[in-house]
Amino acid sequence: MGDTGGTGTSSWRRAGFAGAAIGVLAAGAAAGVAVERLTVGRSVRQKARLALDATGPYGSLRGTSGRALADDSTVLYYEVDEVDGVDGAEADEARPGSSAGRRRRLFGRKEPAPVTVVFSHGYCLNQDSWHFQRAALRGLVRTVHWDQRSHGRSGHGIAQSGPDGVPVSIDQLGRDLKAVLDVAAPEGPLVLVGHSMGGMTVMALAERFPELIRDRVVGVAFVGTSAGRLGEVSYGLPLAGVNAVRRVLPGVLRALGSQAELVERGRRATADLFAGLIKKYSFASKDVDPAVARFAERMIESTPIDVVAEFYPAFAEHDRTAALAAFAELPVLALAGDNDLVTPSSHTEAIADLLPDAELVIVPDGGHLVMLEHPEAVTDRLADLLVRAGAAPGPATVRTDVRKS
Repeated sequence: MGDTGGTGTSSWRRAGFAGAAIGVLAAGAAAGVAVERLTVGRSVRQKARLALDATGPYGSLRGTSGRALADDSTVLYYEVDEVDGVDGAEADEARPGSSAGRRRRLFGRKEPAPVTVVFSHGYCLNQDSWHFQRAALRGLVRTVHWDQRSHGRSGHGIAQSGPDGVPVSIDQLGRDLKAVLDVAAPEGPLVLVGHSMGGMTVMALAERFPELIRDRVVGVAFVGTSAGRLGEVSYGLPLAGVNAVRRVLPGVLRALGSQAELVERGRRATADLFAGLIKKYSFASKDVDPAVARFAERMIESTPIDVVAEFYPAFAEHDRTAALAAFAELPVLALAGDNDLVTPSSHTEAIADLLPDAELVIVPDGGHLVMLEHPEAVTDRLADLLVRAGAAPGPATVRTDVRKS
């Protein structure tokens, strides 16, 4: 039995207060869910989710797998998609859908120079969050997709394990990325792409290993991320509600993380509300493909509550504004959705202001998961970045629909 004395009661009392504050966050989503409940039965919604899980193609792309060891011995999982062979490329040019044909459409007639594009994902996601961009670039350039510690197929952080475990730091994530690069892309030019926490990871890499950026990185893309001042984000809510959540949330997450099994049962029981929250804070468009929305929901709900708790404190401490100087001479893409409630577009604009060669792109009707919501817009700009970085010598536009790739 758990402690029912003063300490336990106090912890759960704080959790109760936090629940009331977090209720402010859920209000908008809950209203939509309540309406849905009146018109669609629970069993029907469950069947719809199962159908989407069974038929959705998203997250199905796999590459050559590998593993790197972080400096605390955490196992980091990655996959590599190599460039397709060029033998017989001329004969393939006339074949619809051929690699050579796609290569011409993306980069012009010449093939890309040897380069590795490394994708780093965000908080509570995994490498599959780059599904559309991976599909578009597959076989055209060498790419590395990896799962951050405690996410996806990577191991749970060793430093975070046990009763004396420590919260994750963004600096640790930067060191993790270096460990992956050492194994998956030990030589050759690099283009670094990071979304949300993944962008922060790229900044931490630059702060800790500036010589790597100077010697090997030829371009960088920051997607829906921030260099700091995340404590000022309102999440589209009244300031009083946000401040209440911030005061109690770290302690509540620690308490909930210690009761992970109970919390996970609760998450399953409140799946409708959870799905509504994910949609509200992931997407801005009203016509998001239901299969894409369910795909995002699956990624986020697969992140255990104890992992959520371990990572959360790192964001309040994140300040990598000075580290951006390492990218000052490089081609940079700074892209965000115009209605990103998690890392507002103003944070992306601040990054672009500090980098004179940055291309600033604000995607209309875009939310935090803009690369899933508006994949063609993001992939087009990434292809343009590869041209500017010297990874491809000609015009780069994506015209093919990769939504079912």
